[in-house]
Amino acid sequence: MKPTDLNLNQKLIEIQTRFKSKKSRFNSFGKYYFRAAEDILEAVKPFLKELGVTVTINEELISDSNQPIIKTVASLNDGDFSITAQAIVGVDLNQKGMQVPQQYGAASSYGKKYALGNLFLIDDTQDSDATNNHGKSNDDKLEMTDAALEKAKKYISSGGSMDSIRAKYKLTSGQELALKKLNG
Repeated sequence: MKPTDLNLNQKLIEIQTRFKSKKSRFNSFGKYYFRAAEDILEAVKPFLKELGVTVTINEELISDSNQPIIKTVASLNDGDFSITAQAIVGVDLNQKGMQVPQQYGAASSYGKKYALGNLFLIDDTQDSDATNNHGKSNDDKLEMTDAALEKAKKYISSGGSMDSIRAKYKLTSGQELALKKLNG
């Protein structure tokens, strides 16, 4: 059976179980990594042609009172059927340093991110592959060379998982400590 022969629920399951989108953007004010709607859309693109689906996002202003409310609906479509998820966000018109279009744009981006996250089951828990040693004992793991340690530091600094590194490499206590300092 070809991937395009799956029904829409099966296609969504494929995406939800294989989807990966790193938190590669850094908020220097809050000192945390995050993913944006654009990151999610970029990560989902390889599935579109493979599974014969499209993703659409629609927004609607559902209240324009003192605090405007935007409903964002993310949809997965196969030409015949559609599965949707939504997010509701308020527009903070008191956000300092932003013009009104920027306030609406920030709320729009936030709504898109959370509607897509709801559709594709994106959460902040550890990926099961991060903690799975795939049957390897500690003896099967690679030694952490200086070059590998530098790559691991960059990986951790960009939001990567310590568990992923532990699954692949034997770490000395000094290497573990150096990486943990970067991991927070």
